[in-house]
Amino acid sequence: CSSDLPMSQAGSIVHDMMIEADNATVFAFFTDPKRLIRWMGVSASLEPKPGGVLLIDVQNGRKARGEFKEVVPVSHLAYTWGWEGAATVPPGSSLIEINLSLQDGHTLLHLAHSGLPPEEVQSHTESWNHYLVRPAMAARGKTPGPDLRLTRVQ
Repeated sequence: CSSDLPMSQAGSIVHDMMIEADNATVFAFFTDPKRLIRWMGVSASLEPKPGGVLLIDVQNGRKARGEFKEVVPVSHLAYTWGWEGAATVPPGSSLIEINLSLQDGHTLLHLAHSGLPPEEVQSHTESWNHYLVRPAMAARGKTPGPDLRLTRVQ
């Protein structure tokens, strides 16, 4: 996989990376709970359809919640995102859009995370830098290994 450094502007993060797998495989790592928790979180409940719930226990009790807005199989996802119990990024307060396009047998993943308070952009950029490497590994059939962010002292 290759990754361009994310470009950030006030309230948003943009990240592009090439993943050595087809679109359907990559798409499944964002829509199938069993595949999603191979790279992010300890449990997930996903209903990948407009209006469907997205609930990910990312770090043993730190839960992200959102709602799927758009689902176009193997090419596009849009869902709201926020943290339960958080004042700065509550559930539904930001939007994640993922576009997948096939290029030379690989998938170009374009992620845009918008609607973040400016003070949250840096921490969310660091999180995406950490997490997006993991589905790229899993989609190639490699094991990302334990998520070391889960074991850090908070």
